[in-house]
Amino acid sequence: MTDSLTIDLPDERATLAIGARLSSIAGLIFLHGELGAGKTTFVRGYLQGLGYEGAVKSPTYTLIEPYEIAGRRLLHLDIYRLADPMELEDIGVRDDLGQDNTLLVEWAERAQGFLGLPDLDIHLEYVGDSRQIRIVPAEVELAHRLTQVISR
Repeated sequence: MTDSLTIDLPDERATLAIGARLSSIAGLIFLHGELGAGKTTFVRGYLQGLGYEGAVKSPTYTLIEPYEIAGRRLLHLDIYRLADPMELEDIGVRDDLGQDNTLLVEWAERAQGFLGLPDLDIHLEYVGDSRQIRIVPAEVELAHRLTQVISR
């Protein structure tokens, strides 16, 4: 992994905005953070950045929420309730990894070793009354693209 980028998120609008900016980066994206840290809000911004106008709900109970946007297939996973990473095999996630899909995975640490390494590893955390996002790209080329996307 390369160096990380850290950004302050003073409010929900900032979390939505950073999600929208990162929507041009596809692949496997891990989302880490405590309950309420903004993982689903980030995903909502990401999807809105692609032009999605519908509701975005947390897939806490469904485990996976699929989206088809502008010819892209995106899967929003919340695997907090998994007891074993092999449950992902049972619901067909390995097949989704092998295709040209974008997977946004909340609580990815619960799938230790099953999903592989992410293209982006995103950490949302509380800092006082606001939040902060730390983005870790998997490779140098992606780090350069990330810098361009964030600075526009």
